[in-house]
Amino acid sequence: MSTNRRKFIKTSAATGLGLGLGMLHRAFAQNQDTPAPPADIYKEGLVLSTWDAGLAANAAAWEAMLAGGNALDMAEKGVNDTESDLSNLSVGLGGFPDREGKTTLDACIMDSQGNAGSVMFLEHIKHPASVARRVMEKTPHVILVGEGAYQFALAEGFQHDGYVGEAAQKAYKEWLKTSQYKPIINIENHDTIGLLSMDMNGDMAGACTTSGMAFKMRGRVGDSPVIGAGLYVDNEIGAATSSGLGEAVIRTCGSFLVVEMMRQGATPQEACEEAVRRIQTKHANYKDFQVGYLAINKAGEIGAYAIHPGFTYSLHKAGSNKVYKSASLLEQ
Repeated sequence: MSTNRRKFIKTSAATGLGLGLGMLHRAFAQNQDTPAPPADIYKEGLVLSTWDAGLAANAAAWEAMLAGGNALDMAEKGVNDTESDLSNLSVGLGGFPDREGKTTLDACIMDSQGNAGSVMFLEHIKHPASVARRVMEKTPHVILVGEGAYQFALAEGFQHDGYVGEAAQKAYKEWLKTSQYKPIINIENHDTIGLLSMDMNGDMAGACTTSGMAFKMRGRVGDSPVIGAGLYVDNEIGAATSSGLGEAVIRTCGSFLVVEMMRQGATPQEACEEAVRRIQTKHANYKDFQVGYLAINKAGEIGAYAIHPGFTYSLHKAGSNKVYKSASLLEQ
C-alpha cells in the first residue's frame, strides 16, 4: 500500500471528513491490509435518470429488463426513448442546433465489465447512444467523432435521418438576432439525459446522450460523451452521471470523482455533494450555471445533488416510477 494511501486513511479517520467511512475505515486503520467487505447487492432492478423526462426513459428501461435484457440493454433502450422524442430540445435530432444551424449529437455508454463506447459531433443519426454501443462492441476504440462516426453508423445499418426540428430552428433564428450565449439555469439549452441502470443480477450500466449546448460553437463537445465526466460505471462500486454545464464537469472529472468517493466509503449522496463542492472550489462563477449529479451503489442506494435548486431526477424502484427534487448547494 502506498504512502499516500496510508496518509489518506489516517487523515480520514482522524478528521472525520463527513464521508460516512465509520467502521469500515476504522477497520482499515487497525489492519490496513484487510480488504473492504463487499456491499450488499440490490437485485430487484433499479433505474435512475436525470430530469422529468427520465420517467419515460425509466419505463422503457424497465420494459427492457422484464423482456430479459441486462443492465446494458436497459441503459440503451431507456435513453433511446428520449432520443426518439423529437419535441425534446436538448436530446436527439429535435435538439437545438449549433451556431451554424446544424444539430450535432453526443452520447456514451458503459457496461458492467468496464467497457465503454462514445460518439461525438454526430449528425443525421436518430440514436447516437446505440451507435456508441456499437463502437464499444464492434471496434477496438472507445470514441468515434464526426464524419467517421457517421460513416461507421451507416456501415452498421443505421439510417440517415434528415429531420430538422421546427421549434429548434425557430429558436435558432431568434438567437441569431443577438448571437449571444449565456447559460440559463435549469432551462434546456445545455442539457442531457443520463441514465443509470441495475438489473436483477445486481449488475450496473449507464448511458448519456444529448444534442449539447444550444447555439454552441461548431465542433463543441460537452461532458455527456466523455467517459469519467458525464458518465462512469464501476460494477464493483457504483455508477454516476451528470447534467448541466459540461465544461465544469469535464474540468473536475465529475462522474469518475463520484464513483471514486464511493470507493473510499462515501454514500452516493455524500459523493454527489463532494463533486458539486469540487466545482464550487474550482469555479469562481459557479453561481452562474447549473450542474447536477446522480449516483447509485451496489446496495441500491442513490444520491442526487446540484448547485442550484430545480434539478430533478426520476427513480424507478420497488414498483414505483416517480420524479423527485434534488437537494442543492444553494438552496434558499
